[in-house]
Amino acid sequence: MTHGRDGAAGAGSDGTGTDGYADGDLDGTAAARPTVGPVAAPGLHVMTFNLRRRLPAVRAGSPDRWSRRAPLVARLLEAERPAVLAVQEVMPDQSVELTAMLGPRYASIGSGRERDRGGERVELHVDTERLKVLSSRTWWLSDRPETPGSRGPGAVFARVVVQAELSDTATGARFTVVAVHIDPFSARAKLDAARRIRAVVARLDGPVVVLGDFNADDDSPSHAELTRGGLLVDARAVADRLVDPGWGSWSHYGPPRPGGRRLDWVLVGPDARVAAAGVGAPRFAGAAASDHDPVHAVLRWPAAR
Repeated sequence: MTHGRDGAAGAGSDGTGTDGYADGDLDGTAAARPTVGPVAAPGLHVMTFNLRRRLPAVRAGSPDRWSRRAPLVARLLEAERPAVLAVQEVMPDQSVELTAMLGPRYASIGSGRERDRGGERVELHVDTERLKVLSSRTWWLSDRPETPGSRGPGAVFARVVVQAELSDTATGARFTVVAVHIDPFSARAKLDAARRIRAVVARLDGPVVVLGDFNADDDSPSHAELTRGGLLVDARAVADRLVDPGWGSWSHYGPPRPGGRRLDWVLVGPDARVAAAGVGAPRFAGAAASDHDPVHAVLRWPAAR
């Protein structure tokens, strides 16, 4: 494998072809080919992935069946090995499996969205061989952010945010990561969530990355609110290199589609350099690991603040 700047895998050199699409696994047993893969310092690989919650009843043969998808998720994660992984829509039993897939080198931070902190989860998984967790918190997108299960205006369900301050042991950089999963139903709830996230980011000291499933397109009011005035920028818009040919991140188990809906974003502060960004679309004998495809960025922050 050859590499671009900051250890980012070079286009067309990582076994995926020029578009990062793993399409040669005819029998579903070949090793997964990464879109980005492990990245050496000073580059830092971050990835967001809506895992798709396990449903209690799924028809036979459905691509949604978790027992079919779990091995594909494991192969995806083994190939990519991001330093920071944000996941959404994780049920408690899936969380246990995900932690086992990643292994002991990853620290897990997360919470269920409900009042008892159960139910659907948002999580951050941090590679402790590269990063140190300095602090973390979970909060809810509501007027009572410290109250588990609280909901904001228009939200059908409670929405939890997972936030962590991290230190890069290789470069000395310190930065904050904010993982989110926004309401898919209410335009009011989406914009309210964006405003609350923006307010938190504006108070942070130092570099920041906000990533997750925003359930909104990249021309939406939510995206405009979060990027207004340059507080955050879309990693895709400023990347030195894109790892996809313009795919959306929500494929609904179909093939990746140029011009598709891009509901999952990586947003960074203006002080971040983005070596590479985009959507990965691994398929295993034609099967997808989730109805969303993972979104990647290779980042570099200042070494000190």
